Amino acid sequence: MSPLKGRVTLATVAGSAGVSVATVSKVLNGRSDVSASTRARVQDVLEKHGYVGRRPEPVQHETVELFYQGVLNSYSVEVIQGVLDAGAAAGVEVVLSSRPPHPSRHSAGRAAPWVRDLIASGRRAAVGITSELSDADLAALSRARLPLVIIDPADVPQPDVTSVGSTNFAGGMSATQHLLDLGHRRIGYIGGPPTSACNQARMSGFRSAMDAVGAEVPKDYIWLSNFLYDDGLAGGSMMLDLPDRPTAIFAGCDEIAVGVMEAARARGLRIPDDLSVIGFDDTQVARHASPQLTTVKQPLREIGAVAVRTALQLAVGEPIASHHVELATTLIVRGSAAPHGLSSVAAS
Repeated sequence: MSPLKGRVTLATVAGSAGVSVATVSKVLNGRSDVSASTRARVQDVLEKHGYVGRRPEPVQHETVELFYQGVLNSYSVEVIQGVLDAGAAAGVEVVLSSRPPHPSRHSAGRAAPWVRDLIASGRRAAVGITSELSDADLAALSRARLPLVIIDPADVPQPDVTSVGSTNFAGGMSATQHLLDLGHRRIGYIGGPPTSACNQARMSGFRSAMDAVGAEVPKDYIWLSNFLYDDGLAGGSMMLDLPDRPTAIFAGCDEIAVGVMEAARARGLRIPDDLSVIGFDDTQVARHASPQLTTVKQPLREIGAVAVRTALQLAVGEPIASHHVELATTLIVRGSAAPHGLSSVAAS
């Protein structure tokens, strides 16, 4: 079926599906008096041609869709709390949903049905956490004039997609510089997906600080996977089993850092005497670790709040200061990093 040209209306969908306009309307409204085969045929046409429909009249309680992709962790919980708090302050209800990752943001495929669901549900705006959307999804949201704000985009954000994050590059530099100031030169980096924009920025900050003092970063001193505890455990195990292991590791998030600490303990290494570890985020995980984790603080709740406030500004047509907002990071010094050479084991 070739794509319909021009504006896709109920009449054009009905003609393509070989049904009446009333039948298409019933399918869109979830009516039960449509046969399964007819419903499937109409839905196929709707999906193939990216029909999203008109936004309904405002409902009594305005709602914002908050969606995430992947596994909930300590980072996302903090961001979600910020979104909920800001929504409550604005008198807006927040609907939380999970969306599976799209196979390719640059795919020329059809818009996901969930985009139509957002419009039909009368959402005022949509906020995504570390999300990746297809070009078809972005086009559908744009046609429906539904504002979208992405928190920490899963890849490098497009110029016309509004996003909120933190100063990841500066944070990566400050963490690494702290370890360098403590006398470390053999420093490893364990981070998230290679395509993740925030991971790229943190690793670039790490490399920049290392380059500034002429410190070598062997290829085995870089491990990229996901922002999860198990990735810290695996990456830490690999690095700590090297003949010339790092004396310090900068982890791309707190959960990775705690995984690294466990890998060290399993090998009889003490934190921070034998290995210094720094994380990123400053979640509850950092404060509950033993010893407490030195980490780069992101204002996660404020990031969530800024995303909601920005989305609501866009929803009413108010101008925004920037389409890409970065909130400042701060190094929080606790007990997981110490001067190099504190232990004879670390100096070996």
